[in-house]
Amino acid sequence: MDNVYDLYSRGCELLRHGDYQAAIVPLTQARDREPGKASIHEALGRALFHAQRYEEAATEFEAIAQQAPTNDYALFCLGRSMQQLGRHREACHPLAVACSLRPERRDYRVYRDRARRASLAA
Repeated sequence: MDNVYDLYSRGCELLRHGDYQAAIVPLTQARDREPGKASIHEALGRALFHAQRYEEAATEFEAIAQQAPTNDYALFCLGRSMQQLGRHREACHPLAVACSLRPERRDYRVYRDRARRASLAA
């Protein structure tokens, strides 16, 4: 039986190589064994997002944001997942918070503004 660190390491290696579907398997196992680890949730969320499994990705990033409400990256990724699901109005809040936490991040501002425009158009 693999330990959590081995599962996490294997998942991150697969993630680095762009094998997102394969990365999901060990990262899910690691998350299930250590549900409170933000680093595991983040890596799994990234793998799920890149595998276009946005609802599941949003769940992982939401878990981080609940534990650490000032984690700008988790909030940004949560907002991006919502955007990909077409839930632009819901994406506005986490993206706006991420922007306020890291105002120097141009990419955060770009996606925040896109979410705002799309939510108004809906």
